[in-house]
Amino acid sequence: MTVRHAWNVRADDSLASWFDVRLVFADGASVEALAVVSPEGVSLEDVQARPALGLDDLALLGEWLEDALAQACGIAPAAVRHARPAVRPPGAETRRLVAREYRAAQERGGDPVLAVMRATGQSRREALRLIGRARDAGLLTPRHLRR
Repeated sequence: MTVRHAWNVRADDSLASWFDVRLVFADGASVEALAVVSPEGVSLEDVQARPALGLDDLALLGEWLEDALAQACGIAPAAVRHARPAVRPPGAETRRLVAREYRAAQERGGDPVLAVMRATGQSRREALRLIGRARDAGLLTPRHLRR
């Protein structure tokens, strides 16, 4: 793995560092990524892989890159970890978690979808799917009342 510092961007008294990352495996597969390290954590802006990566492999790639980027920046890996939960509970437990977080956000006057995203570590699209599954299971009120 090679990590090369590309540039820095300063905004609102915080600094974001951009890195070019290249991984080459023994079987000839390769991954090139553009990553950003900021006070909020590590994010991948662009990933190109040959051959293409599956979603599970892409999630693992993020973990590999966090550690490599933390070393390149001279910071502890724990400082750049996401707030993402390590493991999402399966099935019915997930639906109950989604319903609980959704209702709590509504009561606080916050964004319920964002609350579900934070609780599950999923994207907005997946959070909406999870909310729909919780509604289908009867844990949340229907979106539209039928006449």
